[in-house]
Amino acid sequence: MAGVLDSVNQRTQLVGQNRLELLLFRLEGEQLYGINVFKVREVLQCPRLTIMPKCGRVVRGVASIRGTTLPILDLSLATGKSALMDLQNSFAVITEYNNRTLGFLVSSVERIVNLNWEAILPPPKGAGRDHYLTAVTHIDNKLVEIIDVEKVLAEVAPTSEEVSSGVIDADTRAKALSCRVLIVDDSSVARKQITRCLENIGIEVVKLNDGREALNYLKRMADEGKKPAEEFLMMISDIEMPEMDGYTLTTEVRHDPRMQGMHILLHTSLSGVFNQNMVKRAGADDFLAKFQPDDLAARVAERIRQADAN
Repeated sequence: MAGVLDSVNQRTQLVGQNRLELLLFRLEGEQLYGINVFKVREVLQCPRLTIMPKCGRVVRGVASIRGTTLPILDLSLATGKSALMDLQNSFAVITEYNNRTLGFLVSSVERIVNLNWEAILPPPKGAGRDHYLTAVTHIDNKLVEIIDVEKVLAEVAPTSEEVSSGVIDADTRAKALSCRVLIVDDSSVARKQITRCLENIGIEVVKLNDGREALNYLKRMADEGKKPAEEFLMMISDIEMPEMDGYTLTTEVRHDPRMQGMHILLHTSLSGVFNQNMVKRAGADDFLAKFQPDDLAARVAERIRQADAN
């Protein structure tokens, strides 16, 4: 399974087709889980782990991989289950999230599957609020759970949602009070992070859970004779979302003349050089890796200045 991103160029062809590839794995037991292949750098037999003091119980240790020392998180522990015991036969899924490289310890790795985002569904409504899922799907009549890694990382290594002093000047902050921004993200943690960041600078926020919901919302607005580009300063959208991903949402918005001029920032934990090319192909205005409140606030401030100049 090493080097699963060797065919990145082939995978970029999925852009705008509402498709993704999932790496399937297991923790303890038979339940299948999935992670977007774009977030995976490689999969290794569990490397030698060095225990570090004060790391927290979820971090099983650090490992030296290709000259870099990485934290290795027990994904079973991180999602409220028991710790993985058989480390010798476990695997480390090396990932890149939010501009951070780290490993997730899993029991076994199955295979890669190619799916349509329409087959990725929100978690069941009866799942409550304490689960660690962003979505579910079915493969070979088996339920696959997609873990909310944003929530895992927020609990293991919390990040500040405050905007540093000086990032937003007084004039921009005053103009922000009359602005609305549409946020589209399937992770409740990510929605809260973005909302707090924007509300910190005085912007009104509308929050939606996925691309399909956002597209329907914008179409209803257009049907009522309103222009989304005039109603919202910008749309900040995640890429990975059930039913419709951010790339397809962007493409659909660009194809609707009633939404002409809508400024779209794709804001995602997916990172890597290839994503910049994918964003351009989808027709978005900008791309920003999660989650740096100062960077996000600076992009929004720049958009406020652009809108004010027009």
